[in-house]
Amino acid sequence: MNIDVLSKWASVLITVSAILVSGCTSMFSKHVEWETIEPETFPVISAVGYAPISIQNGDSESSKMLMALKASKLDAYRELAEQVYGQKVDGEQSLSSLVINNTQLETSVRGVIRGARVVKSYPVGDDTYATELELDLKLVNDIYLSTARPKKVKKVHYY
Repeated sequence: MNIDVLSKWASVLITVSAILVSGCTSMFSKHVEWETIEPETFPVISAVGYAPISIQNGDSESSKMLMALKASKLDAYRELAEQVYGQKVDGEQSLSSLVINNTQLETSVRGVIRGARVVKSYPVGDDTYATELELDLKLVNDIYLSTARPKKVKKVHYY
């Protein structure tokens, strides 16, 4: 074989080996500093839930009022969840001979609300109870940071 060909192959092998070795070592010779991310503003959202008193289950008027109080609180939480997570809407319509036979619409909401506080609960008129809730998203962010710790790259040091 020609010596020039062998020297070219040797230089190619040395170059490829150097690239592979340097590629692997750079992965282990750096230090990454992380920084937590915080939004610029934190809105406070509110919701009001309502429940009728007279149709609640209970033996006395006061037990029906307590049940309406709880139901209005749950309704307010549902409204907060709609504001935070949105509402899923499913619809269906069927036709026969270009005449609508059936129309269905279904909505749902799913989510976890943490950190909401009851602003006040009060009767509205003679037969309705209302509960106002407030959700400070600064408090929600603090709760989230205490568990998830989201981060972004702050600085990378290569050695």
